[in-house]
Amino acid sequence: MLGCQAGGQSVCWGAGQAANQRCQPRGGGAPGRNERAGRAAQPRAAAQRGTWPPPAPPARLAPRPRRCPQFGRTEVIDNSLNPDFVRKFVLDYFFEEKQNLRFDLYDVDSKSPDLSKHDFLGQAFCTLGEIVGSAGSRLEKPLTGIPGKKCGTIILLAEELGNCRDVATLQFCANKLDKKDFFGKSDPFMVFYRSNEDGTFTICHKTEVVRNTLNPVWPACARPPPPASGSPAIKVEVYDWDRDGSHDFIGEFTTSYRELARGQSQFNVYEVRRGTGRGDGCCGTGVPPLHPWVLQSPCCSPGCHSPGEPPLHPGAAAPGRFGAGPPSPAVPPWPPLSQVVNPRKKMKKKKYLNSGTVTLLSFAVESDHTFLDYIRGGTQINFTVAIDFTASNGNPSQSTSLHYLSPYQLNAYTMALKAVGEIIQDYDSDKMFPALGFGAKIPPDGRVSHEFPLNGDAANPSCSGIEGILEAYHRSLRSVQLYGPTNFAPVVNHVARSAAAVPDGSQYFVLLIITDGVISDMAQTKEAIVNAAKLPMSIIIVGVGQAEFDVRSFP
Repeated sequence: MLGCQAGGQSVCWGAGQAANQRCQPRGGGAPGRNERAGRAAQPRAAAQRGTWPPPAPPARLAPRPRRCPQFGRTEVIDNSLNPDFVRKFVLDYFFEEKQNLRFDLYDVDSKSPDLSKHDFLGQAFCTLGEIVGSAGSRLEKPLTGIPGKKCGTIILLAEELGNCRDVATLQFCANKLDKKDFFGKSDPFMVFYRSNEDGTFTICHKTEVVRNTLNPVWPACARPPPPASGSPAIKVEVYDWDRDGSHDFIGEFTTSYRELARGQSQFNVYEVRRGTGRGDGCCGTGVPPLHPWVLQSPCCSPGCHSPGEPPLHPGAAAPGRFGAGPPSPAVPPWPPLSQVVNPRKKMKKKKYLNSGTVTLLSFAVESDHTFLDYIRGGTQINFTVAIDFTASNGNPSQSTSLHYLSPYQLNAYTMALKAVGEIIQDYDSDKMFPALGFGAKIPPDGRVSHEFPLNGDAANPSCSGIEGILEAYHRSLRSVQLYGPTNFAPVVNHVARSAAAVPDGSQYFVLLIITDGVISDMAQTKEAIVNAAKLPMSIIIVGVGQAEFDVRSFP
């Protein structure tokens, strides 16, 4: 629990645990990644107990349940009503989970670790999402817990722990590789390995296979850079792909991330030899590869290409395509080459030079921004819910209906709304959520609508918080007639129009559709989703009940 006061000392103790309430914010997308977040507590104007010197309020971090394991305690701050606690609590952050926390503050009266022997100053409840989703990831909460008394406030700060989020993008091509196929050329691909401390290599990437060519240009590949503490060796093996899996080994070379980072320069020139046996990687037979490799001088002359063959790189389009920019005057006009050499052929043929060359076309490093970066940058998530009011849900007055409002348990629509909405609402500053219904006859004329506001206000369909949505939902059940069909396109287009009006990235829109059955306007819904694909919005579809619901029918 939290702090104590001993001779004017105060401490902030913390406990925390994540609740097991989950939702799926986006199908495969998403910001649902695990990230590390640190928190610091800064109580302000804490309640005073005893006489002089003034106590310093401690703070406690714990989950909402009353009984919960203690996560940690801050240090003791002497003689202060406005302590700034230095110790941070490090937690795993999950966007898709509701991570409840509780902070308790105590006035330390002794050295005892038993909190019951210290004066309780107040407590605050929140979720980790509330802290992260606040402006600047800074949340100020009032302290409560002492009836009829103002206990002050606590300021909670969150920051993402510094991890390397850079991504290195590389592109290679090759020229005049060995012809390995009897009825064709070769189907080359490359396999990348990184070195281990014991001298072995671990596979880390495979390129795509480029079919039937001796001059392949492989698509760019993105890989995280190695730790800043070192630059391990990188081994690259070149193979000719075979359908039966017995890929023909062409050659290999080694380099390092530090050398590749030089980009299109003479420093990235290596002789690639073929050993007496095949590599010991995924395509090899267990024979250790031959290394190290001999540096070669760059081949910078256009004359090294066969007549009528394209150059080793896609001309003027290559510079800058991946952020490399045009080469500097000190860099040769042609990219660095890696010669593929077969020692066996060289021993048999005195005029043998190599089995081809490999070229580094581009190298660029870009930062991979996380979900927290966007939230800290001020992006707001706007949450809209659309509820299915078609007759297939059953009569709401009967207990068999999916819309039945039981006094003892929540119906399926309410559970789905709370599971998703209570997480997303932490990232919406005004907590005003548009709530729509579809598939019902609405008053006063009884017309069928697939985009009606649950609160009855077409000009402003927003409800205050999740509880406001539930109140409007319950009122709508008493005023509309369930009908049909199940059309999604109108509500998708409704949110898409709102998203299209905010193209600056300051807002992101999430539409939650809760339905009990098969979509009736599939063609129109597909078209609406395709049209909204470039907009800052996501769609969550939750199926309830026993009817068939197959999201695989979407494009």
